[in-house]
Amino acid sequence: MQTSVLDSRYSWGRLALSLLIGLIGNVGMWVVIMVMPDIQAEFDLERAEASYPYVWTMVGFALGNYLIGLLVDRYGIVRVLSGMSLVMAAGFALAAVTPTFFIVSVLHLLIGLGTAASFGPLIADISLWFERRRGIAIAIIASANYLSGAFWPVVLSGHLASDGWRGVYMVLALIIAVSVPPLTLLLRRRLPLSEMSAAVAQGAAAGGIGGLSPRQIALILGVAGIACCVAMAMPQVHIVALCVDLGFGPAVGAEMLSLMLLGGVASRLISGLLADQLGGIPTLLIGSALQMLALFLYLPFDGLVSLYVVSTIFGLAQGGIVPSYAVIVRELMPAKEAGRWVGFVMMSTIVGMAFGGWLSGVIYDISGSYQLAFWNGIVWNLGNIFIITYIFLSARRERQTAQA
Repeated sequence: MQTSVLDSRYSWGRLALSLLIGLIGNVGMWVVIMVMPDIQAEFDLERAEASYPYVWTMVGFALGNYLIGLLVDRYGIVRVLSGMSLVMAAGFALAAVTPTFFIVSVLHLLIGLGTAASFGPLIADISLWFERRRGIAIAIIASANYLSGAFWPVVLSGHLASDGWRGVYMVLALIIAVSVPPLTLLLRRRLPLSEMSAAVAQGAAAGGIGGLSPRQIALILGVAGIACCVAMAMPQVHIVALCVDLGFGPAVGAEMLSLMLLGGVASRLISGLLADQLGGIPTLLIGSALQMLALFLYLPFDGLVSLYVVSTIFGLAQGGIVPSYAVIVRELMPAKEAGRWVGFVMMSTIVGMAFGGWLSGVIYDISGSYQLAFWNGIVWNLGNIFIITYIFLSARRERQTAQA
């Protein structure tokens, strides 16, 4: 009898390699946050204007998660991931030598597109190689995004202080171009046809929720993803700028961001274990409720020690939210369309991050502080909880009807 490759030693080895690629490839999402104060100072910008490179990055990241997911479903992960890593390296190199802020901002679209290949498409790819431990596997590969955010700001902070944001971008262009394409060649093995056929049959057997089609489920999840990530963006995007405003400096802000993201890694791993036991929908609902509670903690505290503590708590609260969406997609939709629908839902969460990052900057410019921006995040988070509660109750009624 042929041994299944799912949950095998090869699956875990592939997961480890994908984690390394994600650690490198996700840098594009985080370095733009780190350099935002320097870009604002160099071009003499308002806070909302200084957020434009981040917005362009997240637009590229959002589009890339969906469009690149379609390409991966058709051509496989290797060629697509290699090509997009070179696109990202080109974006960094060109931005580093461009004197015009508008062009610098637009070039972040390339950085976002390249970064996207190391997030949603990698999550979708690794989800195909696991069945019993799919939740924790997705959580681990999704943690590459946060590990990247915790690792690179600390590593690059000294280089940023000495050579500026342009020097940091040139170094990253070189690192990405020489490391990611060779590593992707080790992912050439494709899922056996027999395993894919079984996964397709399993996905077809999943009843979905309320008789909704995969497209309708994805749209509902997409709206929920936007809502939760508008809330998530406030601390993640603006924590460095908040620390600069309070007089603590960008290095302290980078440390808080790293603590937040390390807490997010722990949260993602715990959520992965929960998802294997409870399912993706209850795990997402728990994470969304905890994130809203953590946002409330930012309102009364602005001291140095308290912000370190609250940022860590926020990371521990919200880290498991995004990978839970991928688990839900794999529970409710066909495996052969994993790249498309995981990519679409990841795209929606990134749209929420981009919009939330920009909106928080606008609210800051109008009000002169981040207090209203935190309240804005809380309201959006409450909307996410309503949507996920609807999905949870609909799925439970579907199960009860099937049992009856």
